Amino acid sequence: MTPQPDSQTDHPRLKLSVIRDVTIVATLVVLALYAGASFLIPLTMALLINVLIIALADRVIALTRAPVWFANLVGVVLVLAGLFMIMYVLGSQATQFARTISTYETQFDNAVNRITGLVGNDVTSFIRDNLISIDMSYVARLLLGSATSLLNQFFLISLYVAFLMAERLAFRKKIQLAAGAPEFGADLASVLGAISFSLQRYVGVKTLISLITAGISYSIFRALGLEYAETWAVLTFALNFIPSIGSIIAVVFPALIALVQFESIGPFLVVVLGCGTIQFVIGNFVDPAMLGRSLNMSTFLVILALMFWTTVWGLIGAFLSVPLTVCILIIFSHVPALRPVAILMSLDGRLGDDDPQQAKS
Repeated sequence: MTPQPDSQTDHPRLKLSVIRDVTIVATLVVLALYAGASFLIPLTMALLINVLIIALADRVIALTRAPVWFANLVGVVLVLAGLFMIMYVLGSQATQFARTISTYETQFDNAVNRITGLVGNDVTSFIRDNLISIDMSYVARLLLGSATSLLNQFFLISLYVAFLMAERLAFRKKIQLAAGAPEFGADLASVLGAISFSLQRYVGVKTLISLITAGISYSIFRALGLEYAETWAVLTFALNFIPSIGSIIAVVFPALIALVQFESIGPFLVVVLGCGTIQFVIGNFVDPAMLGRSLNMSTFLVILALMFWTTVWGLIGAFLSVPLTVCILIIFSHVPALRPVAILMSLDGRLGDDDPQQAKS
């Protein structure tokens, strides 16, 4: 008589083997991301820039009925020129600031005394014990070093973007041919369409919001006569792509410089209250209203993704954390076995993958 397998014994073994395999694969993926950062970061930046160019080109076509090639050319010129100017400012003026930041550190102690009567001795002691102990030059070099590195890789990123744009029209046909089966090709095209739609929406809207925030903040900096106003405006634009903490950092740095540069506390309060109010209103009302459900991710997931990608890819990973997590969420939502994970990753359990607009990208 053939012995029957014990299903109660095999079932836990199957679970353990699945957990083991998933752990091994996840570990290898993280190691590959870390080891291949020098290759993957420029490629990822090029892909996101390509998405922004396509979104801008589609907008040009919708507004002007221009030919596709002309709209693509306009998108490439505007996006790459803007990216170059951002990196140039961070690589030149901001580098000069990083070299002279030690002079600000020596004046910071005196500046803290100015706010003693405003906030009290307890808060002043906290600022003195915690902020003065921070190596501001190290923080500045950390923030600006990544921008300088990207400036050095600008040519490589531009080359990637050029080839991606050249193959834009042929890519969909190649996907269908590579898929083989029509059903699989349709599913793959649906996933890529959903990713493209969400990324175009997120990158386009976030870029517009960041430009508005940086423009208003720059007008405040210039009106006050704040030193390195262009650097703070560019950093405000860039840091708004970092969820949660980016907007805070974008206010802290110019506020500290205003505290040190000016004899009175008025400019410091203008930066804190003025720029802080702008960041609060845009981050809590304008941003969610314009993005809508295109960024339907759990708040905890956003913070978790920020920590993970920053650990793996450094500061650049912080900028890319949300777009990369959006891609993962969409892919999981289209894989039946991983759909429950995607639901847990979402904000309200709705994935939005049945939205017909996503197929139009």
